[in-house]
Amino acid sequence: MPQPERLPGAPEFRIRLPRGGGEARGCLLTEFGGNGTNKFLLLKGSAVAAEASPGLGDHARRLRAELRASGGLVDSPISPGGPQSPPHWVAARDVECNSPSAAAALVYGYDASGPESWRTDEGHPLADYLSTSWRAPRKAWLVRGSNVSGHNLVRRLWLAEGVVSLAGAHLPQLEEANPTKSTLRRFVQEGYEGAASYHQKQGLVDELHAFLTQMRVGDTVATFDDDRLHIGRITGEAMQTASPGGLSNLRRTVAWRTDSHPYEELPGEVQQKLSVQHDVVDLTGVLDALEGLNGHAQGADSEEAGGTGERPAQRELSLPEITGELAADLLVHDRAWLEEVREILLDERQLVFYGPPGTGKTYLAMKLAEHFGGGPEQVKIVQFHPSYAYEDFFEGFRPVEDPETREVAFRLTAGPLRELADLASREGNRHVPHFLIIDEINRANLAKVFGELYFLLEYRTRSVRLTYSGDDFALPPNLFVIGTMNTADRSIALVDTAMRRRFAFVELSPRTEPTAGLLARWLEREGRDPEPAHLLEALNSLIDDADFAIGPSYLMKPGVYRDGGLERTWRTKILPLLEEHHYGEGLDVAARYGLDALRERRP
Repeated sequence: MPQPERLPGAPEFRIRLPRGGGEARGCLLTEFGGNGTNKFLLLKGSAVAAEASPGLGDHARRLRAELRASGGLVDSPISPGGPQSPPHWVAARDVECNSPSAAAALVYGYDASGPESWRTDEGHPLADYLSTSWRAPRKAWLVRGSNVSGHNLVRRLWLAEGVVSLAGAHLPQLEEANPTKSTLRRFVQEGYEGAASYHQKQGLVDELHAFLTQMRVGDTVATFDDDRLHIGRITGEAMQTASPGGLSNLRRTVAWRTDSHPYEELPGEVQQKLSVQHDVVDLTGVLDALEGLNGHAQGADSEEAGGTGERPAQRELSLPEITGELAADLLVHDRAWLEEVREILLDERQLVFYGPPGTGKTYLAMKLAEHFGGGPEQVKIVQFHPSYAYEDFFEGFRPVEDPETREVAFRLTAGPLRELADLASREGNRHVPHFLIIDEINRANLAKVFGELYFLLEYRTRSVRLTYSGDDFALPPNLFVIGTMNTADRSIALVDTAMRRRFAFVELSPRTEPTAGLLARWLEREGRDPEPAHLLEALNSLIDDADFAIGPSYLMKPGVYRDGGLERTWRTKILPLLEEHHYGEGLDVAARYGLDALRERRP
């Protein structure tokens, strides 16, 4: 029986089973399986998990059973991880699998991605060695060329000759049309040794792979020159050619449009993508916006639109108008105040409601966010505290238990802001407002929590390189942030100037509208005696410090209006706050602020 032929140039790959369960090894084959990817050979002696997940696919389950019955998988004579390691089998012979993913499922006992699970000894994924991979039918790319070693190739070469290029001075003559990332990595390691750092070589491999393999004829390409964006359509395959200094020896032909667009007039989502600092950037996420810059699509897209050349209108980001129903529900009689909050959000994208406790800051933030976002699904709430950190808020490595193996490992985990940003930036969501509410925003070390996100709060059309993942990230324009801040707690550090510059601050005070008079309006709506509103007004008139005024929400709860409820709330909720405020002054708080004292002062 002929031996299966291994894929030339591809190394062996391995999977390490959890908790010391052994290691599996295998290699890619030249023959393709039924799903269009290379077959995979699991090598003799490989470890295979004995326990299978209930969700394991039928094909993998049958293969495991057949191999056990035929003696292809046998019990392991030893436990590599000791008595605590999970039971596993050993492959008694080489096993040919239909794909790398089929081999990974066989080894793990649960479905897994083969291109990502199988790794070289250096840790490179098997995906780097596959020449076939799915990609979108049409993509868009940014290629920078206005400063290539001090030369403006856009003006001198690209627009004049109808090309786009990439420097590859130290690459050998490429034999294959679509080189894999592993092939390019080997060429870069050899050709750029001593000429580039490790990270520079890593970035160059990604850019070469995008230019040579991922770009296709028909894709949109864009570039910058003198702060103007030029857009074209790729018309030719990649080719190598001689060029002075090797500055443009990798080229593709391009049909450039005759018009160009000033940077300041570009949509915000396009500006964000263009701020990513790489020579080749995937712009597919803003392809529609790019095509819409000249008011119509070209080529096949025009035919699909019925031959009219018109693109469907893009839905603009907006916030719903303030309705009479909303104002009535919030008991805000001055709709102009709510309209101003709406305008502030549209202009600034982030604001803070601040004031003493009980003024309804969090309640108002939630109600407005749900109204503007269209429902609670677009609203996420977090509460800051002194131990809250960037890793909790945005992303960081956190212990995570594998649901199948019960093994705990540190994995990069998204926090609430990253999750909401990813949701808001999905296709189809970009015109829908999404809101992050940060309760007690001043209780955390804000510089520690926000990190590089400080920059993005002010510059919404820019992106930054993230600390942990290394991704280029921008805050989507449809993500709004509403914070709440308690001004009565003197133990909380003041918000620094940088934060004040990035947020608009809106006061909620019992002495000013819309909070002043709120309790009276609520009591009237509920059909209750107005006395609590008069008592609260009298109380606040005796408090000198506005930050310690008492908000109406203390007296807007059902328990207050049961027998003895008002007295109980006053004694256990309100007077303790004032005792803390006057601590050390020797003041008889009950005699000054108690219900009996306030009732006596009333005319």
